[in-house]
Amino acid sequence: MVNNIRHERNLVVLPGELLEGWTAGNFDALAAADFAALAGRGLEIVLLGTGPRILFPRPELLRPLIEDRVGVEAMDTAAACRTYNILMGEGRKVAAALILAA
Repeated sequence: MVNNIRHERNLVVLPGELLEGWTAGNFDALAAADFAALAGRGLEIVLLGTGPRILFPRPELLRPLIEDRVGVEAMDTAAACRTYNILMGEGRKVAAALILAA
């Protein structure tokens, strides 16, 4: 839930903005274009919530963020949500890119 609204599709939570329908499918469907949509937003870090377990994306998919000097941390989706709240509370420029599709 984000702001008391339940979401069932992949999304990105940014300070003051939601990108609903962020990637079309599950973790295996991630593409460089999904991460390119997050580049150029002045972020320090992207928390990648990969579903119920931690999965690590192929490095070439992260190239748009690496070139933008944005850190990426992969974790399960629940951990990404908790970590997002902590980092936002610290005033960090963070996004949570959440895989909710099975």
